[in-house]
Amino acid sequence: MDDDKAGGSTGWSGRQALSMAVICLLLGVALGYLYRGSATPSVAPAASNGNAQLPAPGNGMPGAMEQMPTLDQMKQMADTKAEPLLAKLKTDPKNADLLVQVGKIYNATHQFKEAAGYYEKSLQVNPKDVATRTELASCLYYTGDVDGALAQLEQAVKDDPSSANSLFNLGLIRWKGKKDVNGAVAAWQQLLKSNPKLDGARKAQVQKLIAEASQQGTN
Repeated sequence: MDDDKAGGSTGWSGRQALSMAVICLLLGVALGYLYRGSATPSVAPAASNGNAQLPAPGNGMPGAMEQMPTLDQMKQMADTKAEPLLAKLKTDPKNADLLVQVGKIYNATHQFKEAAGYYEKSLQVNPKDVATRTELASCLYYTGDVDGALAQLEQAVKDDPSSANSLFNLGLIRWKGKKDVNGAVAAWQQLLKSNPKLDGARKAQVQKLIAEASQQGTN
C-alpha cells in the first residue's frame, strides 16, 4: 500500500505525484514533470493542474467549452462514485485500502475536508503508510491547516527519511507556509542526499527551489 516503498525512494510515484501537485498548486510552483496518478478516480478534475478538467468542445458554437462543474456538482459526483465503496466499509470499516480509495475520490473532486477524514481513518489502521500521510498533509494544507500539514509531513519523514514526495512538500510548506527558509532548504537537501538516483529533471527542479528560497532568505 505504501507507494514510497513500492516504487523505491528515488522518485515520485503516480499516487504521490497527485499530492505533490496539490501542494505545488497552492504555493504557485509549476512543475512540468507532475502527472496524474493512475490510481486517481476518473470521476473528477485532476488535482495536478489545479483546474477542473475541461470537457471536449460542445457541439454548438465552434470552440465553445462546456461549463466546468461547480464544487457542489463535484461533491455529488464524488458521493456517487464513493457509494459502492462506502457500502463495503459498512461491513469492513477498518479496511485501510477502501478508506484510501474513498479519500482519493474526494481528494480528486477538491472535497479536501472529506478526503482528510478518510485518510485519517486509514492511518489509524495503517499508521506507517507514508504515501497516504503525505496526501493527508496536502488536504490539510488546502483547508488552511498549515500546522497540521507540517505535523503529518514531519511524521512521514520520520517513518521514511528518504520519502522524496514528503520531503519535497515539507520544504514547500516550510518555505511558503511558515517563511522558514532554512527549514525548507534542509528538507530539500535531505531529499537530494537520500535520493542519489533522482532523475536529472527532478533533481534540477529541487536545486532551483533551493536557490530561489536561499536568495529570498538573503533579501
